[in-house]
Amino acid sequence: MAAPPLQGRHALVTGAGRGIGAAIAARLAAEGARVTLLARTQGQLDQAAGALGKSAQPVCADITDAHATRLAFEQAEGTFGPIDLLINNAGQARSSPTHRAPEDLWHGMLAVNLTGTYHCIRAALPGMIERKFGRIINVASTAGVRGYPYVAAYCAAKHGVIGLTRALALEVAQSNITVNAVCPGYTETDLVRETIANIRQVTGRSAEEARAELTKTNPQGRLVQPAEVANAVAWLCLPGSESVTGQSIAIAGGEVM
Repeated sequence: MAAPPLQGRHALVTGAGRGIGAAIAARLAAEGARVTLLARTQGQLDQAAGALGKSAQPVCADITDAHATRLAFEQAEGTFGPIDLLINNAGQARSSPTHRAPEDLWHGMLAVNLTGTYHCIRAALPGMIERKFGRIINVASTAGVRGYPYVAAYCAAKHGVIGLTRALALEVAQSNITVNAVCPGYTETDLVRETIANIRQVTGRSAEEARAELTKTNPQGRLVQPAEVANAVAWLCLPGSESVTGQSIAIAGGEVM
């Protein structure tokens, strides 16, 4: 039998305790990678990593803290070796009319969604350049390529992630490192379930009506599934995708083209 295609590779996935991050970690482990699951909530991490067995380890850290991020990456590499595949999935969304949004909402959205991604790249990239191999996939959003009302800070941060992806891809193009973004539309996760609950609370709509409000922008008329995002991430990590870099790939049923 042939060896799994990612055997010998170390993947680090942020925001890996649940939802898209947990799905990505499971998919990469299935392809043979050793996977570090990184997030802020230890209990969720332990459960998600435990489900993957000896090929996975949990590391708890807050990526908005540059020093804590460096220490977490050192811990991860101490067990599984250098990081070959970095998947920046950690993110958060908060909504508010822009003119009424508190100052901390703006700074918080940039810190988690954009600066945290930058911290992780800074921690992993020197080793990738030295070894002349790396795959960096930033989980952005359709909000990184279009606008949505009431989430201006989130949209600004995700647009920043797309810009960071494109710039970095050019910087490292000759080092056998690819840098891409995947941009899910509304996906079946806890975050979207919380959004549906908020819509119900504010508008008095039923859960079905709130769900329909989110799926109406998807021409397929449904929510994206976490496994579909994980499949796209895995493809960008697998042999055969070496010429794909600097791209923002929408996983959104045709919402953006």
